[in-house]
Amino acid sequence: MVRVPGGTFLMGSEDFYAEERPVRETAVEPFWMDEHPVTIAEFQRFVRATGHTTVAEEAPDPAAYPDADPALLVPGSLVFRYTDGPVDLRDVRNWWSYIPGAEWRNPEGPGSAIRGLARHPVTHIAYADAEAYAAWAGKALPTEAEWEFAARGGLEQARFTWGDEFAPNGAMMANTWQGEFPWQNLLDDGYAGTSPVGTFPANGYGLYDMAGNVWEWTVDAWAVPADGAHACCAPEVPRTIEEGASRAAHGIPRNVIKGGSHLCAPNYCLRYRPAARQGETVDTSTGHLGFRCVVRD
Repeated sequence: MVRVPGGTFLMGSEDFYAEERPVRETAVEPFWMDEHPVTIAEFQRFVRATGHTTVAEEAPDPAAYPDADPALLVPGSLVFRYTDGPVDLRDVRNWWSYIPGAEWRNPEGPGSAIRGLARHPVTHIAYADAEAYAAWAGKALPTEAEWEFAARGGLEQARFTWGDEFAPNGAMMANTWQGEFPWQNLLDDGYAGTSPVGTFPANGYGLYDMAGNVWEWTVDAWAVPADGAHACCAPEVPRTIEEGASRAAHGIPRNVIKGGSHLCAPNYCLRYRPAARQGETVDTSTGHLGFRCVVRD
């Protein structure tokens, strides 16, 4: 873990999406934070020690999704699929599919595996899974303010975790999407999916992957901004993206997720920035959502 000094900082941004406003002075106490997102190897040790079954490995409760297609009420998770060309970016069903059997061990669905991915962030993690790991490890999940303070690395109101220029001197600083989402990934950063933790430079506090790679859970409940800003980049419905289940999703709590992911692109989701934030239903798991932990004094 890395010691984060704490202090007062300007949280949020006025320059990008409405849900990041207003900029406000916020204080956090010193704390320790995982140097990088929890990896597949680390999560595997937790599962072996506890026998934990993730949310994605259990069938959804039909009572919670009364309008859902019964055929989709089976264990599974949301998996990204490239499209053949440009699509309507207002409809996440164009690139997200609920895949029965997709979970952290089989991130692309049945037949996929995690062999060779031990140092990659674990994905397909719902909020309860992250909480369970943190409790087992004697840690906790960060607040949104803690996460953003840590991500800024001591740079007040910088656009990115490393400064204001996306690729200083041509160097790629995070695992994000280059090209036109969701069909053209130029792979300038070398990765089509997740990357091993620590592949890209640490920020000013010595923390890796605070931008891109995978979104990360926080403990804070999501509050819809007064202007009704719409979060774009992660599915907003639990477990399945069918229309019937989306109606049921309205009563399911959401928490703030931070950091963006390898699927964030400037034409759709410029959210690999410290101020960026999004709401995710707590029972949702996806192929680009993970977590890291903190320890408070």
